[in-house]
Amino acid sequence: MHRNLAKRTLIAGAALIALAACGTESPDPAPQALNTKAAVPAPPKKTVQGLPGMPPVLDPKDVYAADRPNQLSPVVKDFPSRVYVPNTESDTVSVIDPKTYEIIETIPVGRQPQHVVPSWDMKTLWVNNNRGHTLTPIDPKTGKAGKEVEVHDPYNLYFTPNGKYAVVMASLDRELVFRDPHTMERIKTEPVTCYGVNHADFSADGKYFIVSCEFSGELLKVDTEKMEVVGQQKLPFDGAMPQDVKISPDGKKFYIADMMADGMWVLDGEKFTEPTLLPTGKGCHGLYVSRDSREMYVSNRGEGSISVFDFTQNKLTKKWHLPDGGSPDMGGVSADGKVLWLSGRYDAEVYAIDTRTGTQLARIPVGDGPHGLAVYPQPGRYSLGHTGIFR
Repeated sequence: MHRNLAKRTLIAGAALIALAACGTESPDPAPQALNTKAAVPAPPKKTVQGLPGMPPVLDPKDVYAADRPNQLSPVVKDFPSRVYVPNTESDTVSVIDPKTYEIIETIPVGRQPQHVVPSWDMKTLWVNNNRGHTLTPIDPKTGKAGKEVEVHDPYNLYFTPNGKYAVVMASLDRELVFRDPHTMERIKTEPVTCYGVNHADFSADGKYFIVSCEFSGELLKVDTEKMEVVGQQKLPFDGAMPQDVKISPDGKKFYIADMMADGMWVLDGEKFTEPTLLPTGKGCHGLYVSRDSREMYVSNRGEGSISVFDFTQNKLTKKWHLPDGGSPDMGGVSADGKVLWLSGRYDAEVYAIDTRTGTQLARIPVGDGPHGLAVYPQPGRYSLGHTGIFR
């Protein structure tokens, strides 16, 4: 009996040693034996080499990735939600409470205010007093206007993606004027040969921007760092009047609204070849991207409608008509993405439109000639200008 017990003990011990030698995590060594190839590391995530000093692109497939619903920067999260409406013929800015749809204040500004523009650092709203040749700063935290700054012919205003320069669209002066983004001191003037420079948007990497020239029906391509025009072309439509400019979420295309061609030009910004026209409606004017980057709202000023363009399907999917017509012009999308706000340029009113159904939520009387209204604050890390282009 003792010999058999000792034998069984030796056999059991040998078995335990064998198991220990094979490892305890995988009792079956066969799969490990078959895995003779080294592990292949995952390919590195594609990054965008942006303009020096520009905040990094969050998502190479979506330049609007920072603009999700209510994703407010710490800089603006405590600002009261307001809609600022520049009235070009009344020389005022109407301030609307978006919760009540009521005007809570009217701010006197300079002659012919065209747009209300958020600064690159998002701390200031600049009112572009085109014929008054000034900019009026508004503190979005208090709603109070500050001392006007002298700037000649400020039809529109943009900021380079690295925050280094403000870019004044001097429409009648036929100039792109690069200025200090805080003091507005002139740094460089780039004369242009087209007429009516007015709107723009920047490439995904921020290294160039596309500019529309309203009165001569042309487009410019501008090198951001060199501050120079590097391309120019005439649109292939007699009497073209290009307006708002917006880049696609993937950064591959630019869309340019044209109020005389009644549609959007679709442009390859890199190649800067001849664009194609996508009809939307009479008086195509303003372009605004939805908070999920799936759609773009297109205001058709000449027929009182808004077309909805689907980026993925690459086509127009809906058209909303304003009750009793109207002249929907410039504006922006609410922070939660549920409301599209547009000025009624020729009707002295502002429209609030439900982005899910196209229903008109409100029609608010304002001053004469309402134009580039700004919804503020909005999501994003920094502003590229106009009525609010955020990334």
